[in-house]
Amino acid sequence: MITFGEVASAVFVRRDNRFRAVVAIEGRDVPVHVPNSGRLAELLLPGVRCLVAPARQPQSRRTGATLQLVEHPTGLVCINAHMANALFEDAWRRDALGEPFGAYRILRREVFSGESRLDFLFSRPEGQLWVEIKCVTLVGDSSGGTDDGLARFPDAPTTRGTRHVQELTNLASRGQRAAVVFVVQRSDARSFTAHSAMDPPFAEALRSAASAGVDIRCFGCIVSQEGMAIDRELPVIMRSEAPCLRRDGPAIAP
Repeated sequence: MITFGEVASAVFVRRDNRFRAVVAIEGRDVPVHVPNSGRLAELLLPGVRCLVAPARQPQSRRTGATLQLVEHPTGLVCINAHMANALFEDAWRRDALGEPFGAYRILRREVFSGESRLDFLFSRPEGQLWVEIKCVTLVGDSSGGTDDGLARFPDAPTTRGTRHVQELTNLASRGQRAAVVFVVQRSDARSFTAHSAMDPPFAEALRSAASAGVDIRCFGCIVSQEGMAIDRELPVIMRSEAPCLRRDGPAIAP
């Protein structure tokens, strides 16, 4: 489990920009860092209870705390996108991811391929496995009006994410093994799909990646105030005729 350490209860006030927000702690407005470039429109609502962690080096930052968790009717949601890699690696070390990941050892982290820096490069005698991790916080639609258990990524257009998926597709087309892993940092997700309405190019890139042989995988988490861990794999829905290549069966139809 990845622990959050010391956290303080707060009330969300407003978001000033992508990476800065204001929360109220004991009636006092406090600026905090938002470690997520997504819109988070259904989560960061005025008056919502949240949990913040003190900055490790506050003297070097304009904010003295980081927004970590947001309370939602279905449970706590961790909005810290930087934790997705640690969650994946923790689950890999616990042998909780299954194949193909369990058959590899970590060779390097944050490795360049072409013009993209990918999160992990695994290795075994038979070959290598390139892995890119994506943090997911959206379940249902972005208005919060649909509780269908369907996790969606992205919640804002991501040219960087599309570039990463295209690079993995290039690697797969050259005979190398590659995977995109989506980590849902909340406990209410039952399945996953690309958010086609939000970012059509990303959704198309993901479908093309699946057709080229890239593994498209998604894992859900248990989340509490104390910490978070990957605890299950979620079905991946590809809204296209292109198959989603999965180790445990055919594509799941919408």
